[in-house]
Amino acid sequence: MTDTESAVVIPLNTKKKADTRKASEKKFGKPVMDLGFSIVPSLLMQAQERIGINPVQFNIIMHLFDFWWEADRKPYPTKKRLAERMNMSERQIQRQISELENAGLVKRIYRTRPGRGKTSNEYDMSGLVAKLKELESEFREVKEENKKRRDNVTKPAHKRKA
Repeated sequence: MTDTESAVVIPLNTKKKADTRKASEKKFGKPVMDLGFSIVPSLLMQAQERIGINPVQFNIIMHLFDFWWEADRKPYPTKKRLAERMNMSERQIQRQISELENAGLVKRIYRTRPGRGKTSNEYDMSGLVAKLKELESEFREVKEENKKRRDNVTKPAHKRKA
């Protein structure tokens, strides 16, 4: 190398350090996510009208999901707690849950405590889960069909499927 040539330094480690934060933390921030979150299948939102859930019932279901962390342990918030969270009366909550129950989506299980009497209901969500499983194949078929159509339209004309 001559005096007029400059040395080029190439770093040996060119890989960026992987960002290990969860996607939810990237969107909302860790302090917000540390307060809790609920896992909700997108199909519930996509099929809300098909299932026949009105916006208030959808909101109640979201709150029930917020209390449902283990598959074998059903949520059991009080109507009072749901009503406070949603700025509604307990009676309004009761009516909407009754409609969800009549539709076979939610089942109330009455609970009592020895020596203390009636306590909050437990909510069995298996009817709603079964409905989502029933609709899954139809929604998956449409999703896959749309993906094929999208993939096909991006290809040059001579490579497209007829």
